[in-house]
Amino acid sequence: MRLTRRGVAVLAGAVGCYAIGELAGYAFFRLLGGVAVGALLAAMGTAKFRPRVEVDRTVYPDRIERGRPALATLVVRNTTARRHGGFAAGDRVGPEIHRIQVRPLSPGAEATYHYELPTGVRGKLQVGPLALTRLDPFGLVRTEQTVGGTTVLWVYPRRHQARPAQAAHPQHHYAGPITDPPLRGSTDLRSVREYVPGDEVRHLYWKATARTGQLMVREYADPARMRFTVVLDTRADVMSPSVFEEAVEVATSLLYASAATGQQCRLITPAGTNTPVDSGLRVARILLDELCLVSQDASGEASLVPPALATSRPGGAVVVITGPHVDLGSARRWRPDTVIRLGVPPPAAHSGTGLISAVDAADVMARWNGSRSRAGSP
Repeated sequence: MRLTRRGVAVLAGAVGCYAIGELAGYAFFRLLGGVAVGALLAAMGTAKFRPRVEVDRTVYPDRIERGRPALATLVVRNTTARRHGGFAAGDRVGPEIHRIQVRPLSPGAEATYHYELPTGVRGKLQVGPLALTRLDPFGLVRTEQTVGGTTVLWVYPRRHQARPAQAAHPQHHYAGPITDPPLRGSTDLRSVREYVPGDEVRHLYWKATARTGQLMVREYADPARMRFTVVLDTRADVMSPSVFEEAVEVATSLLYASAATGQQCRLITPAGTNTPVDSGLRVARILLDELCLVSQDASGEASLVPPALATSRPGGAVVVITGPHVDLGSARRWRPDTVIRLGVPPPAAHSGTGLISAVDAADVMARWNGSRSRAGSP
């Protein structure tokens, strides 16, 4: 509970009137000061009664590409046996507040409000809680309370149409190049995990199911399946923030396209990011979550590839995404199949074997999709 500007002015006037009344001996000013104080006390007593409501919030969709529309739905329900008047509320959306005027509600009634969420900036956006604001009839005292929980909106980087990295190794000695979608069923057991809808029923692991009480499946990996690694340069002195966002979009487009076609994908950054190597839409979502949160590292001393990973080259194709004039350093030992340099002005843009120089993500993807010398091609 706090005084509004009007309340502060009334309090100051009450003190001034009482002081004048005491010093000059005018009873009228003392009476006026007492009336002002009484009004403040009455306002505090009125504002003390806060609305008791329940709040349900949904965000659809909870994961969205940057720039696409996302909607929040707010349901405010009066759970008391008394009618309450309307009140002002503010739903927190990241660092901002979305203002809502809640209408008066009868006992047990509810009101639904919809509003569009900002999706112009990549990141993890927290929505909520709802802050209720109540004023007394004179506007002298304001009370605030928060109700309801929070919801998270994942704003993914923008994805461009991209061809997956071309497979360079056969999946089986008799099958030739990897098919689309890739064949499964290798005898190499990678892990045992909980069953999710869509898994092969023939891979159910009954011993683990009996031990854990939950359906468990064996997860197999084909050692000949194509691997694809993206090294994203997150050092702050390499690219400007706007160019870095373009680099994130390139990494997102390449990794999603390759993971969705069954390639085992991996993301590495100088800051230490090293995602698990896996394939499929489930892993594509993990990669998108990681790219949603990735940011530039202020430390300029880090090498492009973390020292712990620089000793051995990843299998399959390797793509490095960096700035226009950056020394690859330790990443050169990996002999990357493609180096993508962003931020090169159009007159200076050039591409050679294993090199794509471009201004933005759209230009990169146009060159990637139109080049026969894509990463991993023989």
